[in-house]
Amino acid sequence: MSTARETLLDAAQAILENRPWSTVRMVEVAAVAGVSRQTLYNEFSSKEGLGNALVSQRVEVFVQGAAATVATARREGGEPAVCWATGVVWILHRAREEAVVRAALTGGWSARLPLPQFSPEQLLGQLCDRMLAALDAAGTVPLEDPRTLRRACEAGLRLALSYVVAPPKEPEAAARVADVVTALWVHLRADERERRMGSAAEAARTTRPPEPGRIPGPARGGEPGRGVGQGRAGVPERPRES
Repeated sequence: MSTARETLLDAAQAILENRPWSTVRMVEVAAVAGVSRQTLYNEFSSKEGLGNALVSQRVEVFVQGAAATVATARREGGEPAVCWATGVVWILHRAREEAVVRAALTGGWSARLPLPQFSPEQLLGQLCDRMLAALDAAGTVPLEDPRTLRRACEAGLRLALSYVVAPPKEPEAAARVADVVTALWVHLRADERERRMGSAAEAARTTRPPEPGRIPGPARGGEPGRGVGQGRAGVPERPRES
């Protein structure tokens, strides 16, 4: 990103902290940034373009920060669920402090803010992927069952979003999210192991060769599974008298 672009985005963010976006003028942004209007329009062709770039920048900084937080907790030896809860506390703090982040997470945009080019659902997926990748990369060993862990962490993240809408005390939020992610991870891992064992048993049963002297399925001249011309326990049947 060019220096002029960064300066203009910082200027727009500074103005936005005190005034609604609908009242922000491009000439003001250029003046605060200390550049000409032509430079501003060379970087952003319109106010809408400036707004889109500003939202994208703030959200990217937010996602990077969340990923860095869980990575730091992981490097310090934390369990995955506890690291995730640490990231959630950071997310709640940023959502409380920055209106753009709060609106991006909840979809609660107003005339005070520029409109985004993504939905909260898209941001949730990106946030979950980046945080999990950071969690995995920061550990000394690979995460066990990463796909299962993702399902549990996503549920914890959705719980965190409810706290953005109705803010609780931060220690309470961290403890609850850690409990939810841990419990779900244990439960989902048990379900996954049971499913795999069931699939393996079924595969073994269907591929097992028939026993010597036995014909699979109903057999002619005897009971199901009995060889042709055999009585019970393999004793030859007597021919019927005419």
